Amino acid sequence: MIRLRRNFGQTAALSAGFDEAQGNVIVSLDGDLQHAPEDIPALLAKIDEGYDIASGWRKDRVDNALTRKFPSRIANWLMAKLSGVELRDFGTTFKAYRAEVLKEINLYGELHRFIPALASFYGARIAEVPIRNTPRLAGGSHYGLGRTFNVLFDILTIKFLLKYFTRPMHFFGRLGLVGFVLGSLILGALGIQKLWGWEHDMLAEHGPLMVLGGLLLLGGLMMFSTGLLGEVLMRTYFESQGRRIYAVREIRCRREPVAPA
Repeated sequence: MIRLRRNFGQTAALSAGFDEAQGNVIVSLDGDLQHAPEDIPALLAKIDEGYDIASGWRKDRVDNALTRKFPSRIANWLMAKLSGVELRDFGTTFKAYRAEVLKEINLYGELHRFIPALASFYGARIAEVPIRNTPRLAGGSHYGLGRTFNVLFDILTIKFLLKYFTRPMHFFGRLGLVGFVLGSLILGALGIQKLWGWEHDMLAEHGPLMVLGGLLLLGGLMMFSTGLLGEVLMRTYFESQGRRIYAVREIRCRREPVAPA
């Protein structure tokens, strides 16, 4: 048993358990008895089939339809589309993992519900297993409509990490290019009009357009700078931590024939 000094949140609790757990397969489940331990063999069976993650699917949920089921269905749909991981229930923590998959993942914030999406970055094979969802015997849930926006922000974070984590310049550079080109075109057109004498009072006639062009130009340069800083930070992160941008599943070597003695 691991007893933390205070309540650091669900992600931190799972991370502490993953760090201390031993064995080839790690199973996580909530302690409020809404997850039936009798379903663990079904998860392990998928691991035995060769999958890296067996994720529970609360096929028949007992939660409130308005405050839990409907927002959860929307969030799961968005997460599946953005991450490319076809799961119908990202929210449940009832999952079985191969231990080596979790070693490649660093958890922070509230990203525990998106472990399968993060693991897909390293090529993890994921399967979904129907599980029972029993009514809560005591206490109340802390999740509701108020956390929907937090989940949406996490989804955007996951999308960025999956697609641009190792190449942030591809994201910020595109935004910077659009802003720089638009700002340059606007200011260039206004400058030509001023030089050719088509407009005598440029500030009075096109003041807001000038401000917009200037903001777009500066915003584009800032996006370029952010992309370059992101590239430097990523290289510093991988090189200082000794982390790899890939994950090895298996190495096979051809054995040379050995002459008999």
